[in-house]
Amino acid sequence: MDTVKSLEHKGLLEAIRFFSDPRTCVEAVAAVRWPNGPVCPKCDGKRLSFLKTRLMWKCLDCTKQFSVKVGTIFEDSPVGLDKWLTAMWMLANCKNGISSYEIGRGLGVTQKTAWFMLQRIRYAMHHGTINKMTGNVEVDETFIGGKARNMHRDKKVKMQMYSRRGDNKTVVLGILERASDGKTSRVRATVVPSRIKPIMQGTIRETVEPGATIHSDEHGGHWKMDSEYTHEMVNHLESYVQGNVHTNTLENFWSLLKRGLGGTYVSVEPFHLFRYVDEQAFRYNERRATDGARFLMVLAAIAGRRLTWNVLTAKEAG
Repeated sequence: MDTVKSLEHKGLLEAIRFFSDPRTCVEAVAAVRWPNGPVCPKCDGKRLSFLKTRLMWKCLDCTKQFSVKVGTIFEDSPVGLDKWLTAMWMLANCKNGISSYEIGRGLGVTQKTAWFMLQRIRYAMHHGTINKMTGNVEVDETFIGGKARNMHRDKKVKMQMYSRRGDNKTVVLGILERASDGKTSRVRATVVPSRIKPIMQGTIRETVEPGATIHSDEHGGHWKMDSEYTHEMVNHLESYVQGNVHTNTLENFWSLLKRGLGGTYVSVEPFHLFRYVDEQAFRYNERRATDGARFLMVLAAIAGRRLTWNVLTAKEAG
């Protein structure tokens, strides 16, 4: 585990050298996944024998053989861990994201394979929490999507299937807890079906502790809940800041999100948008961490998050 921890203060070049040895990759993933030693996924046995030639374990109780990939986002992937871990490092640390074409060229895999890898890594980046936001909280929504008149007919039909608005744009609701008591600001962003009051209010109730002060623009009036929260609004037609009332911190996050979507990914299907939102929210929330620390956070979340191609492409239920 000490060897893996050393990655916390390393850069990309050192990480690539570290991942160049297949056995080191296996040991690194195993150390993060099983800090108390490998466990058989079938019987939970700990009497294991390591097969050096295959880089796998054999359970001495049930005789099952298993690799470090089983039960993780890597499961059933023929791509080596050296490429997987390099892609994970890049996605966790590239501020505006990294495209599947760039990953494909850099790792020597097809664009389709690289896209599948990145989607699985984004799945590991999603961190749900039961802790609600308190203090000063900014709430705002943004709209993602191109103009329908600029789309090919087939794409326009697909957009209309998943669009949440009449103008073919998808609604993303952002809720941000401002920095306080030495803590940095943190954001949660969610793709929502529409801007109607029950959906907006329900999402806020799930995320924000009653009694908090909510800051929003003038459009927040249609979902405000004065009986549960203190609500402060700023009219953007007049000014963007009125004393302590503003949504500028959340606007900064929207800028980062749209820069990645428009500049790096260019075109994101509404069906997959929530994964890209999770990706940017993860990097924003962990922006004070080192590159290695962010990588280890994602690596620690790979277990129990298998994502198959059929589920990803909606050929079967997730």
